[in-house]
Amino acid sequence: MRVVMFAAEAVPFAKVGGLADVVGALPKALAKLGARPAIVIPAYRSVDFRRFDIEPCAAVPGFDIPMGSSVEKAQVYQPRANGSGLDVYLIRSGRYFDRSGIYDDPVTSEAYGDNMERFIFFMKSGLELIRRLGLAADIIHCHDSHTALIPGLLNVNLRSDPLFARVGTLFTIHNLAHPGLYPKESLAYAGIDPGRFYTMSPFEYWGQVNFMKVGIMYADKVNTVSQTYSVEIRTDHEYGMGLEGILKDRKDDLSGIVNGIDYDEWNPEKDPLIPAAFSARDLSGKIKCKEHLLQCFGLPQPSGRVPLIGIVSRLADQKGFDLIAEAVNDLTALNLQLVILGTGQKKYHDLFSQIAAEHPQKVGVRLAFDNELAHKIEAGCDLFLMPSKFEPCGLNQLYSLRYGAIPIVRSTGGLADTVENCNAGRGTGFCFSAYTSVEMMAAIKRALVVYSNPVRWQALQIRAMSQDWSWDRSAREYMSLYRTIQAAHKSRSLSGGDPRG
Repeated sequence: MRVVMFAAEAVPFAKVGGLADVVGALPKALAKLGARPAIVIPAYRSVDFRRFDIEPCAAVPGFDIPMGSSVEKAQVYQPRANGSGLDVYLIRSGRYFDRSGIYDDPVTSEAYGDNMERFIFFMKSGLELIRRLGLAADIIHCHDSHTALIPGLLNVNLRSDPLFARVGTLFTIHNLAHPGLYPKESLAYAGIDPGRFYTMSPFEYWGQVNFMKVGIMYADKVNTVSQTYSVEIRTDHEYGMGLEGILKDRKDDLSGIVNGIDYDEWNPEKDPLIPAAFSARDLSGKIKCKEHLLQCFGLPQPSGRVPLIGIVSRLADQKGFDLIAEAVNDLTALNLQLVILGTGQKKYHDLFSQIAAEHPQKVGVRLAFDNELAHKIEAGCDLFLMPSKFEPCGLNQLYSLRYGAIPIVRSTGGLADTVENCNAGRGTGFCFSAYTSVEMMAAIKRALVVYSNPVRWQALQIRAMSQDWSWDRSAREYMSLYRTIQAAHKSRSLSGGDPRG
């Protein structure tokens, strides 16, 4: 099965969030199951061309892409040393991708004003790349709004092309809160007939074009990154972001597959980024990791048994930091220490800097993106706090389970699907339902009670670390979904029916 993945980011080449982790790891797991995956991403300035020995793709010279009334040249590059054995193609453009940020301008922290053009160029270039390679893909797998026009382009512009006539499409929603909402003029850049823009059409959303809507309506199948989130987004306006109606209409084609994590990278038994190895069989190394982490944040080694809570996150309202802001006084009054790593909204930068200044013995803050420190936090912390308002899947709770940093989470989306509330000798973490600081603090206090009992705590850690959240299980589910799409296309072909669209 030939699968071509389109995404705006993928590790190890470019990363802003969890999307990159998924696109970097899932193809490797699919390859183990016999698939032939390829990845197509933009070639940003931040991509380390030297490290991965990235060179121009000999099979495909540069080519021109019409963009409205102008033309922009696309150049295709390939890494010779990506270590995965996968086909990876990077689309380069001096105009669109040779800049400091990926989505946002680092100077202003605002989205680039031409993101609509940038990602339309990427999508059109990627499809033209497939044509020029003669790549007979079985499935084109699109991730989030930055690739969401591709199912529409295939259905309205390319179905007469023999190379694309039978290709199936899967559209994965990683976060519906970023839908790609742009003026109707975006269709001209995409090369889509403006006559397709009319009220209630797939290309119209309250007078604009919603890229996410196009992907949802035109893809053969749609999935999200957890089962609970797939239900939330079609049944609740707060989660559906105005698209819950069309998601409900497509409920038979909508599913949820929980993300996995790459156990080659996130494994406390052989993680090169942490000071001591440990496992569920021998937790002694975790004590050393905690001591080292406190030193990293300049926090004192406490006398007695004091829990250390970690946070690694984008500092934004979605992640529940408004609850933490409300509960600051109650939280710092408890007998615990807290370390925070992340960047985001200025109000939270200011808040956590102030808390750290007021409580230098208890709170350490690092306002940065630091992958090595993130590993050390997972390894050294006793608990990990994720009080998200909504969370399509989440990866940090999975890392935390793997490293015995017991998660405290709000039961929403993927957090509900991956963390079982601790009760009567069962469970892997501490969960709360209502989105309130009172409920969050109650869950934290329940965790501290269990932590005070070393025997119960170690049993909880062993249960958490024994969970299997590798990509193997999720990859099998994706393969099953691909086969369903492929079978439906073959059936339509044999019956003379038209593909979806």
